[in-house]
Amino acid sequence: MRTRRAALVGALAAVSMIAVSACGATADKEEAGSGGGSSKPATGLRLMVPNTPGSGYDLTARTVSQVMQDTKAASGTQVFNVPGASGTVGLQRLVNDKGNGKMAMQMGLGVVGASHSQKSKATLTDTTPIARLIEEAGAIVVPKDSPYKTIDDLVTAWKKNPKKLAVGGGSSPGGPDHLLPMQLAKAVGIKPTDVNFVSYDGGGELLPALLGNKIAFGASGFGEFLDQVEAGQVRVLAVSSEKPVEALKDAPTLKDSGIDLVFTNWRGIVAPPGITDEQKQTWIDALTKMHDSDDWKTQLEKNGWVDAFQTGDEFGSYLTEQDKAVADLLAELGLA
Repeated sequence: MRTRRAALVGALAAVSMIAVSACGATADKEEAGSGGGSSKPATGLRLMVPNTPGSGYDLTARTVSQVMQDTKAASGTQVFNVPGASGTVGLQRLVNDKGNGKMAMQMGLGVVGASHSQKSKATLTDTTPIARLIEEAGAIVVPKDSPYKTIDDLVTAWKKNPKKLAVGGGSSPGGPDHLLPMQLAKAVGIKPTDVNFVSYDGGGELLPALLGNKIAFGASGFGEFLDQVEAGQVRVLAVSSEKPVEALKDAPTLKDSGIDLVFTNWRGIVAPPGITDEQKQTWIDALTKMHDSDDWKTQLEKNGWVDAFQTGDEFGSYLTEQDKAVADLLAELGLA
């Protein structure tokens, strides 16, 4: 399912190439629960989104908050945005908030890549891993008036003049929106160094650029475009998953289009360093209760997300592997 490099990245993105929430719970054991399975909802939690409203991280965080509220896993969780430097401004803030058990950050493969490409002083290995939540396929998207009606149309034009056709993504070099077009270019015979990639800080900035025809096409998690797809503003030419996505029934996979590439992104939640075991467990308990609910299963189906739930040390080991794989790959590409 992967080429040699894709396999390397698959080690990093859980599937193909290159590619929670938390916040410590409450300072008071009686108020938030002790991590021993208290039925009382956690309170006073704050979940940071390290890029703009409208991004995939933003959608995931707000969905998590709502489902935790609805299932009484947590009450009144505040979701807020701290954009900048492809997620590393938020990462630095999180790491600086050492010991704050009420704070956590929505993140994923994009922040892993940015922490290296942006040469961030704060790293994800400094954080407290809470949970991995989902995986999501990438999508190749064009505005409704694009001359490219199929992925074959786009690839044909792209191969003729790769530097002329700008592709936008909601992540910096090393993030999933950057890795997807780079891997796609390689799969269709275009040198990645010839790709004209334009980086945006999340889907909230990428979408206006796409709708305004500032780029020829976009590469990002398809969930960020579902509303616009339904409204007829954009068209998905292909998805990067192994199988077709239920939410995008008319969009073929890259593989079904004759392009040998499968790619998925993932998202999870980390907390600041130095929180207590009790605070960490309160988050894990709240997220586990959310994950096990029918409401969460409904959201997975609605957004086309693949369940990839891991918590605590298991997620910590995965995050360490991802961090090393991304660092090695970016070094290979000369981007870190």
